[in-house]
Amino acid sequence: MYNNRAKCKDVFNAFLTDRAGFSGKYEIPEIKTSEKLPTELLPFSKANRSKTFDRWICFYEHDERYNRLWNDPKRYLGMLKRFGGVISPDFSVYRDMPLAMQIFNIYKGRAIGAWLNANGIDVIPNVRWGDGRTFETACAGVEKHKTIAVGTHGCIRAKDDRLWFEEGLKYIVDRLEPTAIVVYGQAPEKLFAYAAERGIKIVPFESEILKVHIKENC
Repeated sequence: MYNNRAKCKDVFNAFLTDRAGFSGKYEIPEIKTSEKLPTELLPFSKANRSKTFDRWICFYEHDERYNRLWNDPKRYLGMLKRFGGVISPDFSVYRDMPLAMQIFNIYKGRAIGAWLNANGIDVIPNVRWGDGRTFETACAGVEKHKTIAVGTHGCIRAKDDRLWFEEGLKYIVDRLEPTAIVVYGQAPEKLFAYAAERGIKIVPFESEILKVHIKENC
């Protein structure tokens, strides 16, 4: 998109989308979805200490733990290539953020995912939304009839959060018609019933916080 500015310093990380297609009103980079499904997820912040690499890297943690990937993507490419695949980054999309920031965070996650694609890494797109204003953009750049990933940690406890999550999930299911949904965090049967009733495979993974909670109460 910005190749005509070859002599300028790339402060926008334009190189991430050099080989990407774009879709939607805001030209969100497109991700080619892997046909594989993860059997285990590992947060990005723990990746450099891992001694096993059949896991997939995910970003369902505070943005501060992986902003460094956006700031210097090339530094982490070799590390990410060692793992089975990557769920694209889950930059925050809070409803009380300015809409422009919400859209930009969706863009950032897709841009990194598209770049990982271009570098031979299997990617499943994370789909994150806020309120109804972001539903359409949340689907941009994501292939239909493929696997998607969502995170529920911190998104379904409060009533308003749960309502927006449920409404957004229904929109995403209708729009993308995924074959499978990888869920990081709690995956209540009632919350995902709309998807399950349509034959969509739900693939749940416990969050790191839930694992610690279970361990402490054993």
